[in-house]
Amino acid sequence: MTHVTNPMDYQLHVQGSACIIRLPVSFTVLKAAAFKKWFQTLPEQYPQTEQMVLDLSETTFIDSSGIGALVICRRLCQAHNSRLILRDVSAQVMMALSVTDLGQIFTIESSAPLQSKPISLPASSQLLATHPSVTSRAKRLMDIVGAIVGLGITAVLFVPIAIAIKLDNNGPIFFGQVRCSWMGKRFRIWKFRSMVTNAEALKHQVKNQLEGPLFKNENDPRITRVGRFLRKTSLDELPQFWNVLKGEMSLVGTRPPTPDELENYEVPEWQRLDVKPGMTGEWQVNGRSSIKKFEDVIRLDLRYQENWSLLYDVKLILKTVLVLFSKKAGAS
Repeated sequence: MTHVTNPMDYQLHVQGSACIIRLPVSFTVLKAAAFKKWFQTLPEQYPQTEQMVLDLSETTFIDSSGIGALVICRRLCQAHNSRLILRDVSAQVMMALSVTDLGQIFTIESSAPLQSKPISLPASSQLLATHPSVTSRAKRLMDIVGAIVGLGITAVLFVPIAIAIKLDNNGPIFFGQVRCSWMGKRFRIWKFRSMVTNAEALKHQVKNQLEGPLFKNENDPRITRVGRFLRKTSLDELPQFWNVLKGEMSLVGTRPPTPDELENYEVPEWQRLDVKPGMTGEWQVNGRSSIKKFEDVIRLDLRYQENWSLLYDVKLILKTVLVLFSKKAGAS
């Protein structure tokens, strides 16, 4: 027996142990947030469900919030021991999943015959409507020039910084950590190491002074003496110019979250991933060391997206330079 309903503009078919839901043409923040709220009620309404099938055949536009809703729904299914399946994924959505490397975590099926021809995907710029800062050639040129200059400065300072790190706490010179970029794409961010080598293993012993998914302690005992100086002067972030040159980051953008942070995001908070993360941004020039609430970080990130222009980037870079030479420079 098949039961059909149409809650909130979504076509829902229950067939045996499977719920089949057809998503709308546009799956953006408002619809994605409402869908997630409704989706989490389905296990109680249909306790026999073993599979949640999302039909994406008609979905031709998806943003970071839509991607976030899919990730959250997958996590909800895992919590209820059911499978999430993406069926008949449109070229537009498939491109978004491919660009962000998130297609690897989903089970994707097609109802088309095996002999049918695969979909030919045009250039991503023709499929993905994104924040203008991501596709701005002028911003990318500024990033490349700035990264080359920054890497030149890094090369000059590398030897004394490397020696200081080694003498203070023997171990690797660089510290790499997985972060999330545009649309949730993962990359490895690089810094000069400012903590002891087993810092991650000791993290549970340090009290988090921030609210929400962020983690920070102003007197973190894992930070070395040289590390405190590097953080105070922001010299620990110089290797990130390599991330900028590769296009994983920008000189100016939003704060790059960790995958653990992303796991705690609700759908609207994924909007901060509409732009590339930056070495500096609103959060840096407006007192990042004094920001204690996650919603304040979100507010600053969204303000950057609303106000963005190339001139605005230049202003934030100049403000960053002023902050670095002030008494409140760097992260404690």
